[in-house]
Amino acid sequence: MARRKKIYEGKAKILYEGPEPGTFIQYFKDDATAFNAQKKATIEGKGVLNNRLSEYFMTGLTNIGVPNHFIRRVNMREQLIRQVEIVPLEVIVRNFAAGSIAKRLGMEEGTPLPRPIVEYSYKNDALGDPMVSEEYIIAFGWATQQDLDDIVSLALRVNDFLSGVFYGVGIKLIDFKIEIGRIWDGDFMRLIVADEISPDSCRLWDIKTGEKLDKDVFRRDLGNLTDAYSEVARRLGVLPAQTTHLTKPTLIN
Repeated sequence: MARRKKIYEGKAKILYEGPEPGTFIQYFKDDATAFNAQKKATIEGKGVLNNRLSEYFMTGLTNIGVPNHFIRRVNMREQLIRQVEIVPLEVIVRNFAAGSIAKRLGMEEGTPLPRPIVEYSYKNDALGDPMVSEEYIIAFGWATQQDLDDIVSLALRVNDFLSGVFYGVGIKLIDFKIEIGRIWDGDFMRLIVADEISPDSCRLWDIKTGEKLDKDVFRRDLGNLTDAYSEVARRLGVLPAQTTHLTKPTLIN
């Protein structure tokens, strides 16, 4: 097999050159990181679960007309995606207080917010992905005002979709983050959802018990991360309902 050209390696994924122009292969690693990679571990099966779950969500978004980079899943750890120019922002949508907003504002975690709040952080690991305002974003040329209007529209549509999907399986969507990419067609540019949507990028609580089913399990040493992600996958029908703990998850095509 020919050695593939690596384009980029992040904390949880690797991008390789795709088989056709304008495509990448996105590989999901088993690595887990928290606190800007100060805490690290390898969680066997995590990459397989996130690959399949991100496929599930991106396909769902496509079905309701929300553009994204996903083309198809290649195998248990890889998916074919569109090549995009990533806007250097993490777009965060919050429905309930948790994490940094709870600390900043002295709010109890789980407090409902008056409406979904959209925040931005500048994608720069060396700086710890600092929160930035729209004024910064426009002043430094990371996005235009029209871009931001389109980004908010995309983010809220994703929020509506995810909130409904998770509510239907007894999970509360506390918050999530997405990345946005630019696709160019000649001189025409449009914005689409990129990167991934998985329990790595969402806060998910069981509606009845408040049990955490996301990366906070790893951040806060609350249990087995694969168990938490597998529970999300089972509820969504990605894993068989009767499946117990799996070191190497068995997934449904």
